[in-house]
Amino acid sequence: MTELRNQIAQTLEFIRTKTDAKPVIGIILGTGLGGFVKEIKKKIVIDYANIPHFPVSTVESHQGKLIFGTLAGKKIVVMQGRFHLYEGYSVKQISYPVRVLKFLGVENILISNAAGALNPLFKKGDVMAISDHINLLGDNPLIGPNDDSLGPRFPDMSDAYSKELIALAEEAALDLKIRLQKGVYVALQGPNLETKAEYRFLRTIGADAVGMSTVPEDIIAVHMGIRVLAFSILTDECFPDALQPTHLEEVLKVATKAEPKMTAIMKEVIKRMKP
Repeated sequence: MTELRNQIAQTLEFIRTKTDAKPVIGIILGTGLGGFVKEIKKKIVIDYANIPHFPVSTVESHQGKLIFGTLAGKKIVVMQGRFHLYEGYSVKQISYPVRVLKFLGVENILISNAAGALNPLFKKGDVMAISDHINLLGDNPLIGPNDDSLGPRFPDMSDAYSKELIALAEEAALDLKIRLQKGVYVALQGPNLETKAEYRFLRTIGADAVGMSTVPEDIIAVHMGIRVLAFSILTDECFPDALQPTHLEEVLKVATKAEPKMTAIMKEVIKRMKP
């Protein structure tokens, strides 16, 4: 057994001392989006700090808790808070929990993040379903020896974000009368926001929104055969010719205000997912 498999086994052994739940849906909540957990019933909460080999969230608004429960009649597990390169973690550490979720029974993962809008047709407060991504993190969690028992050496990324789940989200948003944008997400290391020239570059290469997360988790999910549906709450407008300074307080304020829309869509998607 590889070192990675040993670590996963140790993590699972600890989690199983707290719960024997077998969730089929995993959810990763990003900056300012932790309120989703209010929708969960029959909760079992485990602090990341107590879980072997789990990183610990160091960013404001990331609670750092693994939560088991039910939502819309489905068994789920929620990561309330995630990890980033700018915290000093490697892409392997950032994405490690996704591997654990797979072994817990997860077949579908819903991911959320806060991001900046690059597409001039989008605006602050919109929710965007991620249709594809551009990896500008300068790293990849699959670099190094491949454990064939976890996934293939060269995973195909042509359906990095499940077209079926995106269609489900679009149907749900339409029925809920919530505007749902769709576009390409680009990930950079951070923690600084980008310059005007960088925003122009990112838009030129085809990005609709920019952030500092999600891509490592998506790559590992695809590697392990998990379907992914991801959303960005657009918390600021990154339009070079009309750029205004952005502050964390404003980002959190916008995310908190827009979160009910994203929560409603995610809840409806989970409800409509086939068992």
